[in-house]
Amino acid sequence: MSYSKALTKAALSTLYYTRGHTLIEPWARGVGVILTLHQVSSAPRRAFDPNGILRVTPAVLEQAILLVRRRGLETVSLDEAHRRLAHGEFERPFACFTLDDGYRDNLLEAAPVFRKHNVPFCIYVPSRYADGAADLWWLALEHVIAEVDQITVKMNSELRQFECAKPQQKSVAFEAIYWWLRTLDEDEARRVVAELARGIGWDPRELSRALLMNWDEVRKLAADPLVTIGAHTVAHYALAKLPRARAVFEMQEGAERLTRELGQRPQHFSFPYGSAEAAGPREFEIARELGFKTAVTTRKGLIHAEHAEYLHGLPRMSLNGEFVSARHLDVLLSGVPFALMRRFQKLDVA
Repeated sequence: MSYSKALTKAALSTLYYTRGHTLIEPWARGVGVILTLHQVSSAPRRAFDPNGILRVTPAVLEQAILLVRRRGLETVSLDEAHRRLAHGEFERPFACFTLDDGYRDNLLEAAPVFRKHNVPFCIYVPSRYADGAADLWWLALEHVIAEVDQITVKMNSELRQFECAKPQQKSVAFEAIYWWLRTLDEDEARRVVAELARGIGWDPRELSRALLMNWDEVRKLAADPLVTIGAHTVAHYALAKLPRARAVFEMQEGAERLTRELGQRPQHFSFPYGSAEAAGPREFEIARELGFKTAVTTRKGLIHAEHAEYLHGLPRMSLNGEFVSARHLDVLLSGVPFALMRRFQKLDVA
């Protein structure tokens, strides 16, 4: 575990046991929360598992649902959350559960938990992912590093060699290469990982077929009245890195493809990656122009009444594989860590 993650966990635990967060919670918790998930899988964690942060178990998901309800939040659909924000109806705080990318385990392991507790949920699907043509480059990079004892990458015109014989060495290599790739042009980053995959004689498209839902599976979920299918672009690019016309195409064509396949236009949108570097005011405005009711980021925070004016740049709270204990979730749902992080500013939309 990194030092920063250990420090964050210690801070959350301290707030929980001292109940220090209860002092400003009434102000910080706002009117609701939108929770982010990716994979929901009972598969065990591995020694080298850099993307494990994107997975939680069905038991953790159930724990989160129960905790949300114990805290007095009402689990609602995104349509209902939008209605409450638009009309200023905040008598009871709400919680929305959302999952990005359309992993098959959302159908097989997450959906049964949501149905057991009668919880609405939204799955944001990139159209190319359901086609079986996804470029899951972050998972492909993990696979390559897992398979080798040494890896050499040309980074910023310099050849860098990483030893990868041990899990800790693999983790160091992954962190260095991953965050360097995030600084590159989207197409160039994918080209680099594809070249690394070819170097070990492996086709990354195997990941798409193994991990993601196809259109028939998406349609099966879409028929469930608890389920909302949202748009998530065509190919999961960081939109802020693209020229405006290409960003518009990614957002519009992804939605139109979902419309053709499912017979209903998606009303809600999720920005790939969702950080400030991946989506900002330009992308928020495009989402508004394209007619989406809401668009969500991965900027950390809860929902406040003031977000009624910023429906296309909504924050979410990540439910991930690092901060899954009940005490961590309890403190995060108070909103206090996010208020402290932003120095008590409610909104982060710049």
